[in-house]
Amino acid sequence: HRLNKGGERQANRVLHIVAVVRLRYCPRTQAYLQRRTEQGLTKRDIIRCLKRYILREAHTAIMKDLALTA
Repeated sequence: HRLNKGGERQANRVLHIVAVVRLRYCPRTQAYLQRRTEQGLTKRDIIRCLKRYILREAHTAIMKDLALTA
């Protein structure tokens, strides 16, 4: 079950741009794309998974920063 695709448009746009740039320039992300494509996922599904991963990375970094400043 996926959440509403509407959501926060500006945040989703930023996540999409980050995902596309990483797919183009990051070798680790390119390897992930190839591996998931071989598993039968579409590029759209892979980008959705990648957005979740990027969001988890960003959330972890923000929480660590907040812990250091608190």
